[in-house]
Formats: sequence, C-alpha cells, structure tokens
Amino acid sequence: MRLRIKGGAEFNVRRKLNQSIIFFTALVLVLSSSATAVSSQAELDQLIKALQAKYNRLSSLAAGFTQIYTAPGERTRRESGHVLLKKPGRMRWDYTSPETKLFISDGKWIYEYVPAERYATRSSVKESDDLRAPFAFLLGRGNLRRDFKHIEFASEAPAKAGYKVLRMVPKRTQDFKELLIEVEPSSLQLSRLSLIESNGARSDFLFSNVRENAPAGAEQFIFKAPAGVEVRNND
Repeated sequence: MRLRIKGGAEFNVRRKLNQSIIFFTALVLVLSSSATAVSSQAELDQLIKALQAKYNRLSSLAAGFTQIYTAPGERTRRESGHVLLKKPGRMRWDYTSPETKLFISDGKWIYEYVPAERYATRSSVKESDDLRAPFAFLLGRGNLRRDFKHIEFASEAPAKAGYKVLRMVPKRTQDFKELLIEVEPSSLQLSRLSLIESNGARSDFLFSNVRENAPAGAEQFIFKAPAGVEVRNND
C-alpha cells in the first residue's frame, strides 16, 4: 500500500512538474510573441513618422520609372520614362516607351497628351481618379495617418532585398483598394509604389536614379499644346 501511495505521489509530482513546464513554455512564447509585436509596432510607427517627415521636407523629386499594369483577363502592359514632382502639387510624367506621351499637372489641372492621337485631355485635379493621384503625399498634400485608415508591414516581399514594404488601406476606398510603398529603411528613399484596385487590377511604379530636391522650374509643369492639337475637357 505504501509503495502504491508513494508511486502515486511521485506520479502526481511528475505530472505537476510537466504541467508547470508546459505552462512556463507557453508563457515564454506568449511574452516573446507580445514583445515581438510591440517591437514591430514601434518600428512601424517610427517608419511612418520618419517617412512623412522626410517627404514633408522635400521640395522636388526626379526619377526614372517603369510602370507595370496587370489586370485579370488582360495582357500585362509595361511603360517607362521619367517623372518630375514639385511642391505644391505639380507633376510631370514623360513616357518614352513603348510610345511617347505626356501626363502633366500644374497643381490645378491635369493634362494628358499622346502625340499620335493629335489631341490632349484636361481634367481638374480635384475630380481626377487617375492612378497617379496618390503621389500627393510625395508632394506635401497627403498625410499618411489622416488619409489611410490602416497601415502595416506588408506580407509581400520587397522587390529589393533589405527594403521595407508598407501596406496602406485608404479611407476613401473608391480611389483604390490598397497602396504598397517600398522604401530603403535607412535613407527612406522610394523604390516602388503599387496601387491595387478593388477589381484586382494593379499598377506598379518602379523607380530608379531617384534625385531629391532636383532642379524643377515652374515652366516644366505648364502644358503648351502644339499647333493643331485640340484640348478637350475630360468631363
């Protein structure tokens, strides 16, 4: 009887030790996970704050770009050229491949001109739903915390090793479903901006040779229609 009691007592002790080990292990995992989450959130908050501050300080930005458009059931389109952005709200996109075209804004009006079509379209910046409009935060007009209801590190891998990708969900979902911004974490230099629409369409802007505070005269953002080119309002 004593042996059985002793054996039962030892069994109970071992069971309690095992339960304690399991509990301790679970606690360590929970605390470790919580610490990682806190650390990740702190890193995210710091990156958002630094990114906003950086682009608030910029006066202009110039870069080469490649724009890749993909959509369900459509062939992939790839275009490239040079972009020049200048505060407040001015943009110039010179497309050079596969065809020449110009997308230009003086901050009030947006003009799009394809020489092969012999006419240009004009629309108000406020009423435009063009996919290049989200570049407003680069021009000092946007605020990441104000304009997006959710910001997190994206699960999508960066195009460049070591870079960080932010996933942002806009408050105005009619503009686009989400925005991905890829930056170099130390310099915060923009590498990629991807816009994803609710229908599954996606536009990726890949940047190269980025120059901050590049020379940008006001005349570079004024559209002058060539002789014989009609300007149509995009109503």
